[in-house]
Amino acid sequence: MTERFCCMVMKINIDCNGCYRKVRRALLDIQELDTHLIEKKQCRVSVCGRFIPQDIAIKIRKKTNRRVEILEIQEFNIDNEQISHEEKALISSWNPESNQNHVATCVTCT
Repeated sequence: MTERFCCMVMKINIDCNGCYRKVRRALLDIQELDTHLIEKKQCRVSVCGRFIPQDIAIKIRKKTNRRVEILEIQEFNIDNEQISHEEKALISSWNPESNQNHVATCVTCT
């Protein structure tokens, strides 16, 4: 499988702010990712970039020590209009309130 532009949605348990920070740091460390979106309430993480989806899921699993379940993968040709349209759809569906609702600390982060 070769690298192409992909958008992938994963399910990762994000129980508290510590878990959120751990996942966010892991995503920022992965250079293949162009954009990411963390939906804390739904425990969903969306990533876009040039990568092999299974490799990214494995990297996130190793860095966060959390179970990663791939829900959806979309691969795109090198068509700039299609890529920018997909990124716009991801950004417009982002709800900043969903990232700030959990305040308690979970057992794994303490």
